[in-house]
Amino acid sequence: MYEARLYEKLDEGKVKCHLCAHRCTIADGKRGVCQVRENQGGVLYTLVYGLSISQAIDPVEKKPLFHFFPGSTAFSFATVGCNFHCSFCQNWQISQMVRDEGHIQGHEASPDYLASAAYHYGCKSIAYTYTEPTIFFEYAYDTAVRADKWGIKSIYVTNGYMTEEMLDAFGPYLHAANVDLKAFNDDFYRKTCGARLQPVLDAIKAMKKRGIWVEITTLVVPGQNDSEEELRHLAEFIAQEAGVDTPWHVSRFHPEYRMRDVRATPLSTLHRARDIGLQAGLRYVYEGNVPGSEGENTYCYNCHNLLIRRYGFGILENLVLPESKCPYCEVTIDGVGLPGRT
Repeated sequence: MYEARLYEKLDEGKVKCHLCAHRCTIADGKRGVCQVRENQGGVLYTLVYGLSISQAIDPVEKKPLFHFFPGSTAFSFATVGCNFHCSFCQNWQISQMVRDEGHIQGHEASPDYLASAAYHYGCKSIAYTYTEPTIFFEYAYDTAVRADKWGIKSIYVTNGYMTEEMLDAFGPYLHAANVDLKAFNDDFYRKTCGARLQPVLDAIKAMKKRGIWVEITTLVVPGQNDSEEELRHLAEFIAQEAGVDTPWHVSRFHPEYRMRDVRATPLSTLHRARDIGLQAGLRYVYEGNVPGSEGENTYCYNCHNLLIRRYGFGILENLVLPESKCPYCEVTIDGVGLPGRT
């Protein structure tokens, strides 16, 4: 048991959590929407501190982050739990474990251990990923502080359902994020995810304002969020509110969890989504879960020459020059730590 942060005590033994945008008011003996924060006697506890359910060394491209130290590795870990319950969740076995099975699992792994392991394996970053990192904020934050001493960056792979208080608390230790912007209509968020759209949009803008490197992913689900109108509105939001330098990953859906009756996304739909993003003025739009697609590559937005060639999560060629310059026209390519191996 570990006392949570970012909450306030209310009358009658209740507490109010200010970690995510649900802002749950939790009665004594009850848990929040995430199912891993519990009120015991008027004190809010996190039930997953120090309990890692999954650890791996991943290419940073798997997050996906294509403009944050490309070609490097990220030490990735997660706890169980999530503040969403998406019908199409790709990691439902661990994100929905508490909600579906009623218990919490994990192996003890201290923040010191995680930071030192990342250093030992030569990882450029630690990624809080696989489930929603906001719900294990205390664990992630303490790990990030220790990792920073080793010069290791911290990455959130997140649904974006967080508060400004959480971002303020994480402060200078959060360097990059991939935000899963699941759709661009509130009805989809309410019915499919158990949440709302606006807090996600607000979080994207708040992260950009704080200088966090942000990339956005949309899992394109046939018949759910794939209309041209919705994709156009989503792309325009990114261009106008997050900035044309913000990479957008449109990823292929595969039937999973409670959407096994929905077919995989046609490749033509992903091609169309990418075209819509580029037409909206975005400099970098990528097709995800389609190894071998030209939509995996990075092209110069000015002269359109190929700069970074990929296959899946691997980099085959990186031509970006020092100071993040295009070798053909010398325009600056947006990102952090872009020059890499050839």
